[in-house]
Amino acid sequence: MIGMTQQQLAEHVGIKFQQIQKYETGANRVSASRLWEIAHALGTSISYFYEGMSDAAVDEHPVDEELWGREAMELLRSYYAIPEEQRRHIFELARVLSDAA
Repeated sequence: MIGMTQQQLAEHVGIKFQQIQKYETGANRVSASRLWEIAHALGTSISYFYEGMSDAAVDEHPVDEELWGREAMELLRSYYAIPEEQRRHIFELARVLSDAA
């Protein structure tokens, strides 16, 4: 949303961009201290990542297939496997299509 690449975020946080990819896809969990670093690098607060979530959703680990559904999780994994530039185009297309619905 702010135009920062995974590589740039990784450099701000002091890790490799592959680790950022693993965080985005849910392959690796993000520690509280790392989440704070990421929020700081993005110029936001940690609470930004939890906006709109109920306490129950947080307690149930929202990146869980049971909560999101198998199809949604597969879609997310596939989406984040797409190169970043192409992913931006797909995101914009989805935004336009959802506004038209």
